[in-house]
Amino acid sequence: MDGTRALAAVVFEPLLPLPLFFALAALAVLAVALALWRRARGAWLRGFVALVLILAIANPRLVQETRQGLTDIAVLLVDETASQRVGERAAQAAAARAEIERRARDLDALELRTVTVPEAGSAGTRLFDALARALAEIPRGRFAGTIAVTDGQIHDAPADAAEPIETATGGAPFHLLLTGRPGETDRRVRVIEAPPFGIVGRSVDVRVVVEDLGGTPATAPVTLTERRDGAAPRRTPVPVGREHVISVPIERAGQTVLEIEAEERPGEVSLLNNRAVVAINGVRDRLRVLLVSGEPHAGQRTWRRLLKADPNVDLVHFTILRPPEKDDLTPLSELALIAFPVRELFQVKLREFDLIIFDRFSNRGILPPIYLRNIADYVRGGGALLMSVGPEFVGPASLYNTALGQVLPASPTGRIAEAPYRARVTELGERHPITTALPGANLGDAEPAWGRWYRRIETAAPRGQVLMSGPNDEPLLIADRVGEGRVTLLLSDHIWLWSRNHDGGGPQGEILRRVAHWLMKEPELEEEDLRVHIEGERLVIERRSIAEGPPPQVTVTSPSGAVSTHSLEPAGPGRAILELPATEPGAWRVSDGTRFAFGAVGAANPLELADLRATAERAGAAASRSGGATMWLADGVPDVRRVLAERAARGQGWIGLRRNRDHVVTGVADLPLMPPWAALLLILGGAVWAWRREGR
Repeated sequence: MDGTRALAAVVFEPLLPLPLFFALAALAVLAVALALWRRARGAWLRGFVALVLILAIANPRLVQETRQGLTDIAVLLVDETASQRVGERAAQAAAARAEIERRARDLDALELRTVTVPEAGSAGTRLFDALARALAEIPRGRFAGTIAVTDGQIHDAPADAAEPIETATGGAPFHLLLTGRPGETDRRVRVIEAPPFGIVGRSVDVRVVVEDLGGTPATAPVTLTERRDGAAPRRTPVPVGREHVISVPIERAGQTVLEIEAEERPGEVSLLNNRAVVAINGVRDRLRVLLVSGEPHAGQRTWRRLLKADPNVDLVHFTILRPPEKDDLTPLSELALIAFPVRELFQVKLREFDLIIFDRFSNRGILPPIYLRNIADYVRGGGALLMSVGPEFVGPASLYNTALGQVLPASPTGRIAEAPYRARVTELGERHPITTALPGANLGDAEPAWGRWYRRIETAAPRGQVLMSGPNDEPLLIADRVGEGRVTLLLSDHIWLWSRNHDGGGPQGEILRRVAHWLMKEPELEEEDLRVHIEGERLVIERRSIAEGPPPQVTVTSPSGAVSTHSLEPAGPGRAILELPATEPGAWRVSDGTRFAFGAVGAANPLELADLRATAERAGAAASRSGGATMWLADGVPDVRRVLAERAARGQGWIGLRRNRDHVVTGVADLPLMPPWAALLLILGGAVWAWRREGR
């Protein structure tokens, strides 16, 4: 604080209301003037008495105040956003901050408050918002000014020159100290249009442009590198400043991450915005499912209800109501008039289906062998097959005895076990996404809480992954990969009992939904998977594996190229998770040594990285209008001085902070100059003297 000061002043506190006081004074002056005009004896004594009376009523007092001076407060804003991490800017800012804080400590009656400006996400650098929050805690009479250490990429600077600058700067000098160097150049990739989602099996167009900022733009085409989900890069020459269209095929459901990178421009300030990231969410355009049912049985409607309940499923249901050799003398008028399109379904349009389900179907000459071979080839080429079998699977008409048996994961032994049992999730199934964490499943040696089944088809030499078992650990649900496709075999036709809530029921709908999604290669059901997604400002890494043992470490590469290694934390059977702060916008790359995953942080065109050149254009006008200075730290840290409010706050190599001389009153002494007793003596003495003089 400033030192203590004393200030004395004479003040008047009239004993009468001011109108009455001035009226009385006017009468007294008039009476004295009249006496003087008549040359009356004792007129001056009357004037003396009137003057003493007026002074007594005016009540003059000598007031002495003791004042304590207050320190002024200045604000030092330090930009710590992403663009400040370019080159040597962070080091320049740190050195300038330390030097300004040191010099401020040597200035009298000044308090310097340092405020850091963090990243504001998609809003960019909100420096003036940070200043407004700081000003809300500072009395206006004590504010000395602002010193902003930044690269000038400020996205909330006052834009209109006619706008009162006092609102933004607090009515004090705003000094702009710039990191970086004047005349910098930059190259950026800007995404013009990118669809947020695409249909699986189709392509979407992403429109981008490569732009050169500052200096003379390149005239020759530059190389644009495209990477999709970590695949081999594709390089294309594109002209600077002209739109370029990238066709992105959506091959699977889930997120497809496209990285776009332009080659380096000689002398450019940074490569951070030479790269753009586009995340496209792949969705399926209504799943096409072919359900082939054999002879009617109690659980047949379960499949139809399950599939018809999903509005995203187009279901084609082919039901064999009777075998060809059965003649029940049905009248011709009641038979179908249109032949079922077997050839069209199983040969012409077979590969248009996303999933084929056989429910207790037996080979009785309905489907020629060539159609069954087509289905086997469909699976090997990437198709999905689900078989739910019953007693028909063990006889001579079993589909296993056809070309389809080559893709099935187990062969029937010819025996059918019919006894009550509860299906159990195997040790492998506890880690597999199809059967992990099923409601009511067995944990360890505990019994499952779901209902019993009563029939199971015995098989031999199972391949693939046994996810559920019956008595004596006999296979019950088997999942297998065949070529590019997938097959699931359910060795019981009693799962429908769960839908009827028999013996407590079970998660029939959930398990069949997971089986279908795994068969159709939905990303969330992959048993070996590495995924990255963003939750707020956190990067969440999830690894799923059915392998035993601890998960391997992952390598994380940030958008700026920084590489770090981390260990995952177990989060349940077959799952491990890691959370990291997502401090940089752009594409984050994660690898577990075998797989790669990408996560996009922020918008396709992050505002903070749109232009990485240091500039005085955005906030320079605000500094000038407030009486502040704009200087480059490359020329050195300017000297800091105290200036009076009416003096200039900038000069060659120095900046000024205003001296306000604000204070608080710590004491008041009050001395009456016309005490009542003195006034009474003077009035009486003057009146007696005037009476004696005029009475002679």
